[in-house]
Formats: sequence, C-alpha cells, structure tokens
Amino acid sequence: MARETSRRTVLGAAIAAAAGAGALSTTASAAPPGESAAAGRRPLVDNRFWSTCTDWRFGASDGTRAVAGRRPAVVIAHAAGRTDYTDPHTGKKATWEYATWTSPVHRSQTPATEVIVSWNAHTPAGTWLQAELRGRYSDGTHTPWFTMGRWASGDTDIRRTSVDDQSDGKASVWTDTFAIDDAASGLRLDSYRLRLTLYRKPGTRLTPTVWRLGAMASDVPDRFGVPASKPALARELPVPRYSQNTHVGQYPEYDNGGEAWCSPTSSQMIVEYWGRKPSKAELAWVNPAFEDPQVCHAARFTFDYQYDGCGNWPFNAAYAASYPDMNAVVTRLSSLTDLETLVRAGIPAITSQSFRKEELTGAGYGTAGHLMTVVGFTAEGDVIANDPASPSNQAVRRVYRRAEWEKIWLRTKRHNASGAVVSGTGGVCYLYWPAHPTDAQRRALAAVGIH
Repeated sequence: MARETSRRTVLGAAIAAAAGAGALSTTASAAPPGESAAAGRRPLVDNRFWSTCTDWRFGASDGTRAVAGRRPAVVIAHAAGRTDYTDPHTGKKATWEYATWTSPVHRSQTPATEVIVSWNAHTPAGTWLQAELRGRYSDGTHTPWFTMGRWASGDTDIRRTSVDDQSDGKASVWTDTFAIDDAASGLRLDSYRLRLTLYRKPGTRLTPTVWRLGAMASDVPDRFGVPASKPALARELPVPRYSQNTHVGQYPEYDNGGEAWCSPTSSQMIVEYWGRKPSKAELAWVNPAFEDPQVCHAARFTFDYQYDGCGNWPFNAAYAASYPDMNAVVTRLSSLTDLETLVRAGIPAITSQSFRKEELTGAGYGTAGHLMTVVGFTAEGDVIANDPASPSNQAVRRVYRRAEWEKIWLRTKRHNASGAVVSGTGGVCYLYWPAHPTDAQRRALAAVGIH
C-alpha cells in the first residue's frame, strides 16, 4: 500500500514532540505555511534558489566557473584537488577530482526549524555531486557542514545516497531534511549557505552541470487542522495516469517494488505531462513483459540507497530535472488556493499527505505517508488528484473532498489508528516546470515563492 518508510515517522515524531512542548507562539500558529508577514507575522516558508549567471558568479568558486547562455549553470573549470571515496553501498573505492561552489550567506525571512535542499543537474557517466548546508543558529553559533545528498543521475559510478547519523546536538539531518532537535527551546536556523562539490574521474574533461541549487526553510506551526480555503477555480490538466500498484512485486530491490512507489510514479506522471520521458534505449534494462516501464525507471533513478526507498524528496526533484530543460524544487505551500494558482497556469503539483482510511472519503486506504499528483479542481472546488495508489491506470483519477484533502495535507500533527499523536508533512510539495516557462507560469510560481 502507499507509504513512505520509517524515517518520515521518526522525523515527524521528533518535531511533534518538540512542538507539543509549547515552542510555537500563538501568533505563528494562527498562520498557515507560506503566509506573508501581514499583521506582524513573519512568513513561515522562505525559498532561495540560485539559478542565474549572476547567482553563480557571486558564489565562492574553487575550481568551478559560471556558464552563461540560455540556461546558466556552474561546472568544473579545473580540479581543485583529489580525494578518495569509498561507496558505502558497494564497498568500491575510487579516486575523484573535485571542484566546489559555495553560495553567499542567505539570511532567511523565516528563522527555521527545517530546511530541505534541492538541486537540478546533469551528471554524465564518470561524474557526481554532493550538496551540503551550513547555517547559523539564532544563538549565534554555527552548524558544521551537513551533507544533504550525494547524487548522480545514473547509478554506475556511485550509488546516490543520503547520509545518516549527522547531528551537532542542536539539529540533525533526517535523510533529506535538516531539523532542529528541540523546537520548543526557541532555537532556529537564522541563515545558511550551501556548498556544491562536483566530482569527476581524474584526468578527464567531464563535468557535472548544475542549473539550480537552493533550499526551502520553514517554521510550520504545530496544528491538527487548518481553516478551509474557498474554491476559486474549475480546471483539470491532462496529466498522464499511472498506477503504482500494477508494479507490485517488480524490482523489489527498489523499495520493495511498486507498492511503495508513490513518489516516483507521481514524478513520472508530471515529467510526461511536460512532454519528457526516457528513451527506448534508457528503458532497455526493464523486463519487456512489464507495462509502463518508465515507472520502473523512475523508481530505480530516484532510489536512495541509504534510506532504502524511493521517497527521498530532493532525489525525486533531481530526477525530474534530469530531463531536458526541466526545473524542479521541493517547497511548502499554504493552502489549496496556492495549488489553484498553479493549476490555473497549467502547472500540476505533487503533494505529500498522511491519513486514516476514514479521513479521506473515497480513498479506500490509510497511510503514514503518500504522494499524489494534483491535476485540477471540480466546479465545487473539490480536488482532482491522480492517486497512484489505485488498482489500475484507469482508476488513478480521483475526486477528493476539498476540506478533507486540505486538512490531511497541511496539518503537522494527527492521531493515528491507535490514537497516538504522529506527524503530518505540513504542506510539502514538489513543483516541476519547464526551464523557460510562459509569463503566466512565471507569475504563478512567483506567487507561491518560487523564482
């Protein structure tokens, strides 16, 4: 059944426990994530992404250079050094040349309890990259450099991986999420910088190409529900429909097969909505007896070998952005009004939610974590979702009640079937869109904080 594995539960439990201790002010808890600083409130979500030639030139370079053009990027100009890396998942040791690019310090509008980094890149065979974060706490101290992902678009040179057991006693990294250990203490991350390390085989001219790097910082309040938004749009986008459940038992080495593939299945739907898909040559490894081999492909190339699953949020965004001229980020949105803004401009979205069976009418299941693709809204304002936890592609299109759906997506705390308080994801969303959007799409993205 649709699920995300246990580290989401671990992360949520830690945040819920801290929030339950009374960390959040009544002012903050009255505002949904992403709300602007009206009436004395600070925004609860801050997005900062580096993607322009000016952005790349203003970073600190050690062996990298900015590339101008239709899609500016940062690449290796010359090696800054060499290092050995032993892949923890294969035991293979190899020597790599590397160069680095480090962002300027970004002072977040949102002193944050969580930060999620995402990147858009191409790593040809013989190359890979590492993304790191270092920040300053509100008490004036600094974090170490935390590794937020070691990534390659392929899986022959290294196995893409998150890094466990990272903590400085004040914050920890849970797979793809930097999180303050005790939000009740009032400690927040005020500012941060990001570092890219680009690797290649020694003596070659190969290079990763990185078009976008950034982070979503947030301080979403402790809440079991949210006020319902008012319907404002009736539109449905023609997003392809794929079921994860038709892949149950296929390639169990990737997160136990299709039953856990909600994230890559959703990612593949939107990749194809934008007219991209893997080539026949890229799909040659898939058993020809399997239908929709591109879903198997998405599972393989979003798989995080440390997390042992396909639900790493930035890895899904990076997979989508590995297709020609695609952008992708992980962020948080404030309400269904934000999703209506995007759908109006032709941009579908992937959202993360958790719920008991009786909390979402018509789903027919409950889940501790599940990704769906929001493709539109009915005239009554209900959500039209491509739900991959369906028995067939034909059954993927679902209509869910607006208030129910908004609640299970935006809350940060909930009661599970046993009555225990567990976590919710607080409006997490993947957004994928063309590198050269229309003016309407650009305005819609800006309206939800993405530039």
